[in-house]
Amino acid sequence: MFTGIVAAVGKITAISPLGDQAAGHRLTVDAGGLPLADVALGDSITLNGACMTVVAKTESTFEVDVSRESLNCTTGLDAIGEVNLEKAVTLSERLGGHLVSGHVDGLGTVQKFEPVGESWLLVVKAPKELAKFIAVKGSIVINGVSLTVNTVADGADACEFSVNLIPHTVQVTTLKHLQTGSKVNLEIDLIARYVERMLTWSRAE
Repeated sequence: MFTGIVAAVGKITAISPLGDQAAGHRLTVDAGGLPLADVALGDSITLNGACMTVVAKTESTFEVDVSRESLNCTTGLDAIGEVNLEKAVTLSERLGGHLVSGHVDGLGTVQKFEPVGESWLLVVKAPKELAKFIAVKGSIVINGVSLTVNTVADGADACEFSVNLIPHTVQVTTLKHLQTGSKVNLEIDLIARYVERMLTWSRAE
């Protein structure tokens, strides 16, 4: 489990294929300011909100294997570049964001990213199937960052929602690089998953 509070901005520095072209690939990640002394092989770290397993490490880098399925469902894990990083939480840590599983539910598209006063307005178009899980004042994860939804507008084929980013969040995450048209990884609130399941489940006869 994670909290959506980005601990460091790292960088994918190398990509190597796993098997044939239909398979996934291995990423080498420079951990940046993320301490790795307490990270063991098999531990989980999120890259832009996607939970990955550490398969190799040095003092300052680590490697993860990304399956083809994960590549098909995410963005930002197929090219050299910066990524938001967070290690899995322990029970002794403060929950600064909200409970995050590190499982990307869908891809959103940035509609607007602009300064408003001292903050930044980020408007994202989400797939229609995620609309019922996005609520005003509810939680949403964008590229691994826990954020609070400010507005929601439902359309015929999609849902647009907005969040407010304080300068600190922009400065210490990769969200600073977003622009209109950028794809982003979205994870809905964990509790919403179970509420939807309870409302739609029916006992088999």
